[in-house]
Parts: sequence; structure tokens; C-alpha cells
Amino acid sequence: MPHCLVPAAEEILDREFPVLNKGFVRLVDYLGGDERIVQAARVSYGEGTKSYREDAALIDHLLRNEHTSPFEQVVLTFHVKLPIFVARQWIRHRTARVNEISGRYSVMKDDFYLPTEEAVALQSEDNKQGRSPEPVSRELAQGTIARLEEAQNSAYAGYTELVGAGLARELARIDLPLSLYTEWFWQIDLHNLFRFLQLRLDPHAQLEIREYARALLDISRLVAPAATASFENHILGGARFSREELAELRRRLGEAGLAEAGGRAEAPELKGKKLERFEEKLRSGRQL
Repeated sequence: MPHCLVPAAEEILDREFPVLNKGFVRLVDYLGGDERIVQAARVSYGEGTKSYREDAALIDHLLRNEHTSPFEQVVLTFHVKLPIFVARQWIRHRTARVNEISGRYSVMKDDFYLPTEEAVALQSEDNKQGRSPEPVSRELAQGTIARLEEAQNSAYAGYTELVGAGLARELARIDLPLSLYTEWFWQIDLHNLFRFLQLRLDPHAQLEIREYARALLDISRLVAPAATASFENHILGGARFSREELAELRRRLGEAGLAEAGGRAEAPELKGKKLERFEEKLRSGRQL
């Protein structure tokens, strides 16, 4: 299968897409784009690339019906600079190949993440792992940022002192905070990249990793525009309903809608958290 060059992807190779205060994402290399997906899908019966419209329709059909293997033929390699606490969330996606900078071999740079004032918030009252959507006062935000920066400077000064005294780097690094930036090469196929984006662009994901996911999405649009457009339409901008939720949807459509949707629903009306999740799906459509 020949290498499929994508002019838009060629133009952004090695270009840094800034993220947060000191981070970035850049596309180092890629293998194929929309054309590669089409070739993989049609190889079984020997038909090659057709018109763009026909190819886009085929890609949309594949994604809509969860025929995932052709999307795995497209592979992207990224160089990412990110805070360690973001990296520890990111690495939970075990469908990629990763090579990270080592603090045992390298002296770590004096690069730390500091949130903007808008990103400073209190603990959410109804989400144990998230922050409240309500902003804090400017005084509290500025005081929080100043305290974080002071702790970072103190930790790095101690690290530098230990390294300068000849202490092993693998020991000197252990008190460095999670806000320190690390770097890695991250290689992943398009199918699993879409899965990463589906989870990390969700409003419930942490703000900082969502910023990286937006940069990855921007790059994906250039490497495989038809596939990414289909992904945004069916997955990012769509919603999957459970049987109970479909029953609720039919109930709200009324008698005319019931006939079209397949008959009267017998499930009880949704309440509590189930109703909240259903209402959230009706409002879905990610703000990117």
C-alpha cells in the first residue's frame, strides 16, 4: 500500500501548537490519511480511490457502523510537552506507544504549569473529581497562583542545589511537583485517537487535558479531514441513548413520534440522576 501524502499535514509537520502556559503539541510524522482508510476498506475487492464525495461517504459509513479496522491503518506520531499531572491522566489510554523524557538521565527544565485566573475554582459539590464551574474572586485566584508559583520555585531551587552537589539525578528529582512539564513522543492510530478525543473532550474531563485534546483534534482535521468530520458529527456532536432513555424520548415525542419510533414505551419515567444524564444528552454537542 503506497504512502498517502496529505498536503495539509505536510505543511504542519514539526509546527508547535501551543497549549497551556508552556506546553505544546506537534505532529512529528504520520502514516496516511483519508485515502489510506479508503484503500484499506476497499482492498478486499480491489477497488481503489474514487471521487472525494464517494470516499467521504464510505468513510462516514465505516465510522457510523463502527467498522474500526480501516481507521487503524492511519498512524500519527506527536511530540507533546505537558504537565506531569496531565501526563498521568493521559497515560491511562494504553492504546499508544510512548517514549518519555527521563529525569534519571536528564536535568529537568525549570518549566511549570500555572493556571490562568479563569481556571482557578473551588471543589465541585456534586463531582468528586472536578472543579466548580463558578469562578472565584480575583483576589483568591491571584493568591492561589502566587502560592503555587512560590512552591514551584522553592522545589526547583532545592532540586538544582542537590544536582549541583552531585547527588544522583534520580534522587534529586523526587520532590519536584506534578506541575513540572515533561515531554514525550506519543504514537497512536486514528481509531484509538478518536477514542481518546471522545473521552478527553468531554465536559467532565479536566480542563487542562481538554486543551491538549483540542490541539490534537485540530491536527486530526488536517491529516484526515473526512474521517474527523464524520467523527465530530456522529460521536462528538452526537449522543448514544440507553433503552430507558429511548423510552423517555418516545414519551416526549408524543403519539405521532411513538409510531415512528417503534411503538409505545412501557418503561417508567426517568428520575434523579438518570433524568439528569438524559437531559444532559439532549443538550449535548461539545463546545470546541
